[in-house]
Amino acid sequence: MKKLTHYHKKLKFTYVKYTVITLFCCTFFLKGYTLLERTGENFFHIKINGVEIGTIGDAQAAQELLNIARKNIASESDELTFIDAEMTLEGEEVLWGAIDSEESLIVRMEEALRSNILQTMQRSYTMKVNEYMVSLSSVEEVQQLLQAAVDKYDTEGKFQVELVHDADREFSVLTTHIVDLSQEEAAQEENSVSEGGVQPFLSQLGADADAGREMDFEDYELGLLTMDFAEEVEVVEAYLPESQLTPLATAIEDVTKEQETPGEYEVVEGDTLSEIAIKVNIPMDRIIEMNEILEDENSTIRVGDKLIITVPEPELSVERTEQNYYEESYDAEVIYVDNDEWYTNQTQVLQQPSAGFRRVVADVSYLNDDEVSREILKEEIVMEAVPKIVERGTRIPPTYIKPVSGGRQSSGFGRRNAPTAGASSYHRGIDWAVPTGTAVFASSGGTVSRAGWGSGYGYVVYIDHEDGRQTRYAHLSRVLVEVGETVEQGERIALSGNTGVSTGPHLHFEILINGTQVNPLNYLE
Repeated sequence: MKKLTHYHKKLKFTYVKYTVITLFCCTFFLKGYTLLERTGENFFHIKINGVEIGTIGDAQAAQELLNIARKNIASESDELTFIDAEMTLEGEEVLWGAIDSEESLIVRMEEALRSNILQTMQRSYTMKVNEYMVSLSSVEEVQQLLQAAVDKYDTEGKFQVELVHDADREFSVLTTHIVDLSQEEAAQEENSVSEGGVQPFLSQLGADADAGREMDFEDYELGLLTMDFAEEVEVVEAYLPESQLTPLATAIEDVTKEQETPGEYEVVEGDTLSEIAIKVNIPMDRIIEMNEILEDENSTIRVGDKLIITVPEPELSVERTEQNYYEESYDAEVIYVDNDEWYTNQTQVLQQPSAGFRRVVADVSYLNDDEVSREILKEEIVMEAVPKIVERGTRIPPTYIKPVSGGRQSSGFGRRNAPTAGASSYHRGIDWAVPTGTAVFASSGGTVSRAGWGSGYGYVVYIDHEDGRQTRYAHLSRVLVEVGETVEQGERIALSGNTGVSTGPHLHFEILINGTQVNPLNYLE
């Protein structure tokens, strides 16, 4: 029994020994298992965004493999690719471990990176005009967009847009240069012809001869002369997601169609709302709607008032000059003859006008579709125009002010129900209800022609003025001036009252032109 036990122990030892030897050999010969040097953490589990990728024995190598995987994905497109990827390494110290090959790790990393692509940023070009910006997929599309703005007015294809680097900018910025193709072709032909020795001399003789004679209508270069953008155009390269790029057709429509741009119109002498509406080509009700100071079409406007208007303009404006030939009827400028004895509101036509007829060549400048200026280069009068001759006064006419301070208007000018027996049913002045004894002032400077009792007027004052008009102040309680006395505008001439045919204390005021009463409210400042 003792002998058997000894044999059993020997057998058990042999089994353990060979097991250890076998496992030791596996560390060298089984695929993927590597004997690792014990220097701290020497075995790492790789995860990308929490997803298990594999194992590796060197943390630095894991980062290098990730860089390779990123480059492989980036090489699949010419555009920028943004990936949300966070790699974590969980390290431990082991004697041996199964380490994945670099090839398999790169493949798994690429799979994990592709599943976390945020967006692909495309190379694009952003064009800026004032506050407007649009992004297109290529510089060729930008050039097509700008060319479309030019071609809207250049039907002959004479001008071409080029993008050039802006030398004044620190960063790489493109700006525009519009080339006249016809001039370039002419310059090339001239250079090729002038290679002969005598040609430059003959060309100069021809130019000198042309300079010495007056140009005829046939000598002018008619058509489009110059073309340029009114605003500064800047183009910069950028990387943007495809969702932020504008299709070329949409960009062309946005840039070339007219947008409603807020503008301002300053009222000048002689303006009315209806005339302004015609000038700016906007309906009058729309102008009233845009301006709080206007209540309706009868609202008062004054010289210098600024009205808000909307001006249709494209995002990118084009300036151009055209040389045009035309035949037209024309009017001669009005000739004025000044008369120092007349007021400025007095005029008389001395000669009626008659239109003439002429042939013209002119350089006409435009901003988009609106004419900016016109310079006549040659004019041939076929039939002379007869000018209109007008005699006009130079003296400033007198002004008229309200003759009483405060007061309530109790009766207007025109038809009314007679307020009392003896009163007229057609009121020929304006009444202001004021307490008896209120000061009455001269509405305008002049000479007193009547002062005293005037029957139905009660106490009354008449004043004759330099412009031939007359003012009357009635129902007074006291007269403070005498006939023949000269008074200044605003000078006290009487006190209000309730005399004559009157229903209560008030001032009755009239203005007469050529002996006829007119509505005073139309003449008071």
